[in-house]
Amino acid sequence: MRILPEKIRSHLQKLDLCQQEQLEEIRIRLFRPVEVIFSGHHLFLPYAASPEDGQVLMNEISGFSIYALEEELRRGYVTISGGHRVGLAGKVITAGGKVKMIRDVTSFNIRVARQKIGAADQLIPFLYTDRWLNTLVAGPPQSGKTTMLRDMARIISSGSENQGSLKVGIVDERSEIAGSVNGVPQHTFGHRLDVLDSCPKAEGMMMMIRSLSPDVMVADEIGSAEDCRAIMEAIHAGVRIMVSVHGFSAADAARRPALAPLFRSHVFERIIELDRERGKRVFRILDGSFKPVAEEGLLWSS
Repeated sequence: MRILPEKIRSHLQKLDLCQQEQLEEIRIRLFRPVEVIFSGHHLFLPYAASPEDGQVLMNEISGFSIYALEEELRRGYVTISGGHRVGLAGKVITAGGKVKMIRDVTSFNIRVARQKIGAADQLIPFLYTDRWLNTLVAGPPQSGKTTMLRDMARIISSGSENQGSLKVGIVDERSEIAGSVNGVPQHTFGHRLDVLDSCPKAEGMMMMIRSLSPDVMVADEIGSAEDCRAIMEAIHAGVRIMVSVHGFSAADAARRPALAPLFRSHVFERIIELDRERGKRVFRILDGSFKPVAEEGLLWSS
């Protein structure tokens, strides 16, 4: 609420309390009605965003210094206090065929970050035997992949009566898992956790292996051949991995050329498939051969 222009904030405050608590995205597009998304549904507020609203937003997310956002404007998003992410769209400036920055921003997508403590609790018996098993979390957008990885990192770094705490390294390329601001994680974790924030996954995983000696490494949305090679290096170095991938199923992910070597090598000992059905997050757990090891279940209702 703090960064929002006054008129948009006042309309959001008119939503009922249940809608406010379930809010997932606030999409602000200049000259068009503000859209809010909650529990998989969307609603247009009776207010069209103005250029002045856009300027207020840019000032707030940049701390009134647009030059401080040079890297963020190149990537297309900004992480703000609380771990919330603001996606940006507008005029893209390129140099040498690569994105240099986004100028004249006309669309803002504020993704509300909420940590769900205990989201992964019911999965842990399937992911830990005498050690943590290499795990892949697969699912379409907004199915809860990042929420799941975040809670797994919390559990592993905190430890419990049955599992001692381990050193966890998060390579947080999009600043979504830990939601770091100025390098400081905004979510709750155990004491034995290190974060490489805004760092490319493949390079970050190698940095972790060389200098931070994690027992378990966590990364979001793998997809490139470089990511695949870095994961193989981690496995050969004795590091356990917990990673996520976009896809409606693990079989979809396995068909991607860049990721196929991981499946051929049977890197993943457990695969969690997430889905979203009528506002509910459901899961299936498979072994490395895509055979079910747990019945389909409910994680949480939105």
